[in-house]
Amino acid sequence: MRVFVTGASGFVGSAIVQELLGAGHRVLGLARSEESAQVLSAAGAEVHRGSLDDLGSLQRGAAAADGVIHTAYNHNFVEYEAAGQTDRRAIEALGKALAGSERPLIVTAGLAGFNLGRPATEDDSPAASLRMSEAVAMELAAQGVRAMVVRLAASVHDHNDHGFVPTLINIARQTGEAAYVGEGYNCWPAVHRLDAARLYRLALEQGTAGARYHGAADEGIPLRDIAAIIGRHLNLPVVSKKPEEAAGHFGWMARFVGLDMPASSALTQQRLGWHPTQPGLLADLEHGDYFSK
Repeated sequence: MRVFVTGASGFVGSAIVQELLGAGHRVLGLARSEESAQVLSAAGAEVHRGSLDDLGSLQRGAAAADGVIHTAYNHNFVEYEAAGQTDRRAIEALGKALAGSERPLIVTAGLAGFNLGRPATEDDSPAASLRMSEAVAMELAAQGVRAMVVRLAASVHDHNDHGFVPTLINIARQTGEAAYVGEGYNCWPAVHRLDAARLYRLALEQGTAGARYHGAADEGIPLRDIAAIIGRHLNLPVVSKKPEEAAGHFGWMARFVGLDMPASSALTQQRLGWHPTQPGLLADLEHGDYFSK
């Protein structure tokens, strides 16, 4: 298959590109800069110039492909609503290009907003969402587009990770404390980016319209356990913050650090034959290079 990948030079997207190429697929990668174009070319992918704001470029890329994997996102947590609207328009444009065909469209969502008191499953619908991508994908699926969703864990980890956990590490360095909120028993799911990349490929090859798949290898890791490792590696005290203190300590991360979002991937593993094989988040923190940056 010739696969159009948005976010193809990003942390998750670059792993997907390698996974697809290794499985014999061809990749057409979206590039908004010369630097991204060079990275994609060096990886063996074709380059498609454009951006999330250039809806015409997205439609042309999708029209030229046998399937689409959408991982690009503007992670601007200060202007989160605006980022979500940009993502919505991009997904709608991709879906329009694929309408009336059996070509797959895989959209990326998250695993927050369930509030179930138990690990969320693929058959659960979120009570609320921090990203609207899933709702848009489900609307497209209802309109006949072979759209599906990969719900990624809060922590997608590996070397060169720039996500939530490295942000917690940087906050600890800046404040002199490795912190969590309340008792710290709220859990985050996690997945290694190479396992996540394989999941996207399997969804592309086998996934069904309207399906939701969970990219979660670790079902849920208490935030106090993450803070404990950070404190030990940085030789800092591990402390609890009251909910009203979270914003002052964590900044924009305050809206995420107190979330409890455990998630199961049992149905995904059963339906797609996906079985994570890479190290879990805590092992990666202990033996990776998170504290050498």
